[in-house]
Amino acid sequence: MQRLIVVVTLCLLTLAALGQSTSKYQVGMITEVKPRQAAGDGASDSTSYDVSVKVGDTIYVVLYTQPMGELPAKYETGRELLVLVGKKTITYNDMLGRSLQVPIESQRLVAEPKQSK
Repeated sequence: MQRLIVVVTLCLLTLAALGQSTSKYQVGMITEVKPRQAAGDGASDSTSYDVSVKVGDTIYVVLYTQPMGELPAKYETGRELLVLVGKKTITYNDMLGRSLQVPIESQRLVAEPKQSK
């Protein structure tokens, strides 16, 4: 009876491991933060920024909207964080461990530095 329980448990663990996504978090570095102009004339309760994040050889520009009570994003330049790059979003964890997604506005390859002769 114990063997049967062990075999069933191993089978379930194997299926669970195979069913997990193959997501791969990478190290990203915030290279630039620009405040985004509000669309309307009224003052908004939250501030939005265009944040450039370098991941590998690509720079992604994402739209970050600052939640109330958090430090402004402009103080984050140079910070490294783990990110998961999707097709239209980048996922990251905040300091409290909450998983957050921001939309990708644009992306470009990092320019290769020109070598002098």
